Amino acid sequence: MKLLLRVWRQRRADQPGAFEEYPVPDAAPDMTVLELLDRLNETLAERGVDPIAFDSDCREGICGACGITIDGVPHGPVANVATCNQHVRSFADGATVTLEPFRAGSFPVVRDLVVDRAALDRLLAAGGYVSVDAGTAPDADASPTTHEAAERALDFAACIGCGACVVACPSGAAHLVAGAKLAHLAISGRGSAERGRRARATVDLLDAEFGPCSTHGECAEVCPASIPLTAIATVNREHLRASWRRRDD
Repeated sequence: MKLLLRVWRQRRADQPGAFEEYPVPDAAPDMTVLELLDRLNETLAERGVDPIAFDSDCREGICGACGITIDGVPHGPVANVATCNQHVRSFADGATVTLEPFRAGSFPVVRDLVVDRAALDRLLAAGGYVSVDAGTAPDADASPTTHEAAERALDFAACIGCGACVVACPSGAAHLVAGAKLAHLAISGRGSAERGRRARATVDLLDAEFGPCSTHGECAEVCPASIPLTAIATVNREHLRASWRRRDD
């Protein structure tokens, strides 16, 4: 396959960027997009040209580090699939494929396709955790959980924190990832003593660093973990619960 890659190049965060075009005459249908970039970078290195900077780690759709925007869609043309699992066979032979970084006000560009997603780390630090006593693990029967509740909690815990939902949202909201964290902790009952504090801290961070939820649902369409839209309702529900209880829990 022959492809023409139109790639965003930006040397530094404080410098302007622009698209540059690179032909790839030997793309294989079974290649992933990241493997395609690897192949392109090999040829650029041979020519003495700076390789294209992009993030990746597990390349198994688990870590969420690989996210880029492909032809205007966060992660790529196949819905609910991470960038590292998007394949060249999704494009027509001879197509021009546009690769650019995740575009969101909370994700400043670092270089080329790499963005700073520290805002998501701050979101997790604000409310995506539970406090537990160190030492001996608690008895497995100390906090009974039904099979249904455990399965629901695991569904929400599947969020990989890639940030595609933020990019897809016209307002740059992070309610899907925030709701996933709040939901799986609330359903499982872990950290119930700080449930209210967790909800208030999460909403405060959402208001400070991300946009308001547009309720359009674009976030769920690009989420590699298929987090359902019901996660968004969890944000308001948990915050309302914390407000009504008026306790520092």
